[in-house]
Amino acid sequence: MPKVAPSILAADFTRLKDEIESVKNADYLHFDVMDGMFVENISFGFPVLQAVRKVTDMTLDVHLMVQSPARYIERFAKAGGDIITFHSEAETEENTKNAIADLHSFGKKAGLSIKPNTPADAILPYIDTLDLILVMTVEPGYGGQGFISDMLEKVACLRNIIDNRNLKCEIEVDGGINLETAKKCVKAGANVLVAGEDIFGTTDRAAHISKLQSL
Repeated sequence: MPKVAPSILAADFTRLKDEIESVKNADYLHFDVMDGMFVENISFGFPVLQAVRKVTDMTLDVHLMVQSPARYIERFAKAGGDIITFHSEAETEENTKNAIADLHSFGKKAGLSIKPNTPADAILPYIDTLDLILVMTVEPGYGGQGFISDMLEKVACLRNIIDNRNLKCEIEVDGGINLETAKKCVKAGANVLVAGEDIFGTTDRAAHISKLQSL
C-alpha cells in the first residue's frame, strides 16, 4: 500500500491551515522549495515551513529544488522538516555525502532526487545511506506538466537495486500523478506518491487520498 504526500504548492495559501487539515489522512505533507536558480520558479522557504510545522504533526517531506543545497540542510532541519530531499545534480559528490550524514546527525531522514534526464546510476554512490529516492516524473519547477512514462523504467531499476540489497529506502514519484499514473508507478516499484492539483483540486480530498493509498 503506497504512501501519499499532498504537495501544498497546489493549496490555497489564504487558508493554508484549513487546507492542511483537509489532507490530514495522508502519510506525508510535501513541501516544494524552489530558488529561481536551480529551477526558474520561486516558491517559499524557512518562514513558511516553520509556520506549517506549528499547525500540523504530519511528517513534513521537504523537496529542495535549489542550487548548492548542502548549505541549507541544517536550517531546513531546524525549521521542521522530517524528510529532506535535495537534487544530486545540484551538489558535488563530497557535499552530497556530507549532507546526507548531516541530516542523519540531526535525526532527519535523507532523500536524493533525480531529474528525468539523470540516469538511475547517479544514485548508486549514495543509495546505501538514503532513506528516500525521489524520481521526478516531470521536469522540476513547473506545475501542470504531463507524466513522463519513460520514468517507470527508472523506478523499476531502482526498486530492483533496493530489493536486491535489502535496503529500506523508499521510492517517491512526483509530477503528473493521478489515479491512472499512480497505478503504473506503484506497479513499477514506487511506494510514495506526491500529488498536488490531483488532490487539492478535488472536493473530497480525504476520499481521494484513500483511493491512492489503496492502489
